[in-house]
Amino acid sequence: MLRTARTARLADAEMEGTRLPIDTILVGDCIEHMNSLPAGSVDLIFADPPYNLQLEQALTRPDQSKVDAVDDEWDKFDSFAHYDAFTKAWMTAARRVLKPDGAMWVIGSYHNIFRVGTALQDLGFWMLNDVVWRKANPMPNFRGTRFTNAHETLIWAAKSQKSRVTFNYEAMKLANDDTQMRSDWLFPLCTGAERLKNEDDDKLHPTQKPEALLFRILNATTKPGDIVLDPFFGTGTTGAVARKLGRHFIGIEREQAYIDGARTRIATIRPGVFEALQSVTPKRKEARIPFGSLVEQGV
Repeated sequence: MLRTARTARLADAEMEGTRLPIDTILVGDCIEHMNSLPAGSVDLIFADPPYNLQLEQALTRPDQSKVDAVDDEWDKFDSFAHYDAFTKAWMTAARRVLKPDGAMWVIGSYHNIFRVGTALQDLGFWMLNDVVWRKANPMPNFRGTRFTNAHETLIWAAKSQKSRVTFNYEAMKLANDDTQMRSDWLFPLCTGAERLKNEDDDKLHPTQKPEALLFRILNATTKPGDIVLDPFFGTGTTGAVARKLGRHFIGIEREQAYIDGARTRIATIRPGVFEALQSVTPKRKEARIPFGSLVEQGV
């Protein structure tokens, strides 16, 4: 099934006179690369943009050891206006490449998610859900000046109000002990063997997301063979999970260290290893048989 879906995708792209760079990491600026892709060519976008954390001083634990916080240059902006302009620019490029029935997920923290939500609505996206990712193992508030920040927020938005987005309701209900899946999800932070490390055994990327989170997102809102774009690819969690689920990915990333880690990671994955988990037929599409016929057949 995976091979058939892949062949069909490539055939459609060739018929349109374009060949999408599927299962590829594009190196460079996400806005430039998205503007170079064909309009209406992507089924889903998962975006984990810079949070603009505005850290002004180093964080330390009670024992005075330094916390490995997000202090990279890619997360620094001169002002809220600068961040808002960047957000609207990449979202405009993202909306152009989405198919008419496409959708986008954006994840953020309290530092940026409200600004992100405003930009989504201003640009014509249609809000479907906000999802709270509750962290099973959050970092404590070492200074004791605030509540422990134990969650992040995801926004799931359709390209427009008329978009007929993919939502695998039955698969989600089955995965949740035959109960409707709620919008508060409990997953631990990315730790252990899943966490990519550099040569010094430090985190390769400070905000690597757990595969379980992406597994639920892609399993819920894509179909086998769909194309998922991640404009802030990082160490490739979206690509790794897409490959396992029999989806295609297009990643965009600027930092070479992250790109190298993502390529090594994804190369070890057998495509479609979990694709069968999606084979759940929605009840509304099942064949309807009159009750009398069942009685007649002795069922």
